[in-house]
Amino acid sequence: MATTEKSILNRMYFVAGCLFLFAIAVGVKLLNIQFVHGEHYKSLAEERTLRNFKIPANRGNLYDSNGNLLATSVPKYDIRFDAVTVSDKNFEENIGELSAELSKMLGRSTSYYSQKLRTARVNKQRYVLIAKNLGYSEYMKIKSFPMFNLGAFKGGMITEQSTVREHPLGKMGERTVGYERRDENGYFTRVGLEGAFSNYLRGTDGRRLKQKIAKGQWKPISDNNEMEPKDGYDVISTIDVNIQDIAHHSLLRQLEYFEADHGTVVVMETATGEIKAMSNLGRTEDGTYFEKRNYAVYEAHEPGSTFKLMAMVAALEDEVVDTSQVIDTEKGVVRFYGRPVRDSHHGGYGEISAAKAFELSSNTAFTKMITEGYKNDPSKFVDRLYDMGLNDKIGLEIKGEGSPRIPHPQDKSWNGLSLPWMAFGYGVAITPLQTLTFYNAIANDGEMIKPRFIKAVKDRDKSIMTMDKQVMNPSICSPETAAKVREMMKNTVERGTAANIYTENFSMAGKTGTCQTEYWIEPGRYIASFAGYFPAEDPKYSCIVVIHKPNRRKGYYGNIVAAPVFKDIARKIYTDTPVMDELENLDFEDEDIQADFDTYYASIQDEKMLMPDVTGMPAMDAISILENLGIQVRLNGKGVVKRQSVSAGKKLDNNAIVNLELS
Repeated sequence: MATTEKSILNRMYFVAGCLFLFAIAVGVKLLNIQFVHGEHYKSLAEERTLRNFKIPANRGNLYDSNGNLLATSVPKYDIRFDAVTVSDKNFEENIGELSAELSKMLGRSTSYYSQKLRTARVNKQRYVLIAKNLGYSEYMKIKSFPMFNLGAFKGGMITEQSTVREHPLGKMGERTVGYERRDENGYFTRVGLEGAFSNYLRGTDGRRLKQKIAKGQWKPISDNNEMEPKDGYDVISTIDVNIQDIAHHSLLRQLEYFEADHGTVVVMETATGEIKAMSNLGRTEDGTYFEKRNYAVYEAHEPGSTFKLMAMVAALEDEVVDTSQVIDTEKGVVRFYGRPVRDSHHGGYGEISAAKAFELSSNTAFTKMITEGYKNDPSKFVDRLYDMGLNDKIGLEIKGEGSPRIPHPQDKSWNGLSLPWMAFGYGVAITPLQTLTFYNAIANDGEMIKPRFIKAVKDRDKSIMTMDKQVMNPSICSPETAAKVREMMKNTVERGTAANIYTENFSMAGKTGTCQTEYWIEPGRYIASFAGYFPAEDPKYSCIVVIHKPNRRKGYYGNIVAAPVFKDIARKIYTDTPVMDELENLDFEDEDIQADFDTYYASIQDEKMLMPDVTGMPAMDAISILENLGIQVRLNGKGVVKRQSVSAGKKLDNNAIVNLELS
């Protein structure tokens, strides 16, 4: 018996000892957590319940050269309700009026919102969605509603702001305007003007503290941000929306008619290098077109006969040919190492001058001219092209510029066909914008100017930076050479390959280009192009049009497919540019005339105008019509006009406001 009691007593001592040791271990752990790792666990707990969320800054606005919006950031607001934080008194006193106001604004019945809010109250929900994607005016209105006007704590209103980037031009110039996107791994994709000048447009993000209230749900702690976002700068581009509209639709019509694969057009201001329009359209499977890629910037391809300008300038500068030199086109076919070079005109042009060969775009004449001139030193020809900058990138701010390719006799790929083929634009590669930069230099007496996409950077009305003309090469050739080839390009339009676009109403100068493409895959695929400037005598704008793989049955030559787009753009720019003549001030007053005018002016102020029907019109057309009538226009959406807030035929007062819903 004593032995049993002693055994039990020993076990009790053992258990007590274990409990004592366990208590010591717990105490040590608590002290360790509190004094050694306390801050870590505290911050971990706070991180799981409190977190700073990023508030994206508004990107700056992107404008055209005349102050029209190309891209802007629009704030959108989501409204939610915390049914727990509101007191019983505030809830019951305001729920009826709040439900009625929500019904008026959002369209559902008063009972729907009353039931929704009461159910959330019963279920103690802290993140109930009330409305999504509200505009700023709608947000301010809902913020003034009963109960919500008490603030985040007393009224339970939760506001979440996001920013949406909108492009008033819609799909027109979409690739030129571009975008900046960031993927889940933090990598940026930057396209067009938005991407190129994102360092100016992008602001500084703010921070807002939120508390975790449920699984995956976070509620702002207060209405105030921990750090306010700072908006980005505004960028004034060189684009002119009127010229962009002309270029876009001219190119689109031609692509649709010729069922082409894709095309591009660029319009540049000759003296400054400012890009006034750039449109890039590619065909979809259903036959429609949209801005798939920036072909003008990235796509280096064989240019064909537009490269004959570069060859002619090089030959004139090196004095291996003169404009009056006579060349025998040999019935339209010459051979090099057994490979034929043919003229588009069957039978050739007989014996013609070098200047005439340019106007008629004779392949045989150019291959003979360049081969004979440089056969003993082909490096001289290629080095001249290099000196004119044709083998270098422009160095554009817009990402993705294609690399030009001008082979050199020192290259392993150089062979006996390289020199004659280069003479008429084969075996080389150059982008449309690089080609246009060269043509623009010829229009500028040899001064090569870098194409420019922005004019200035502003912080509201404060100028941050202005962009000036940047000269890449002050003289790619002598003024005499530039004058000679300008005369050839003028004659090309008046009596050469582009005579089909000649008009007495305004002057143009340029060069056609027709080049086979993908001939190693399938014959019968072509690139049609036209590059030049206008007016011919005093160039204001240079322009290039390139159209890939038109339907061969409808046409594929540069003068038929591409040149009409050039003419259409030139014609409309001429038409839209007013001719201004200054007159001496006629300083006299006639009291009777002034009295009649005052009477008329007073009466016209009382006149009522009738609202026109603009439904079904593109937004830009509708805006033009209404604003010319003195009507203020507000837009909602993109595309064509679906509904107008004032019905057609209704009388309008001066300075009337009309809302247009687009789709």
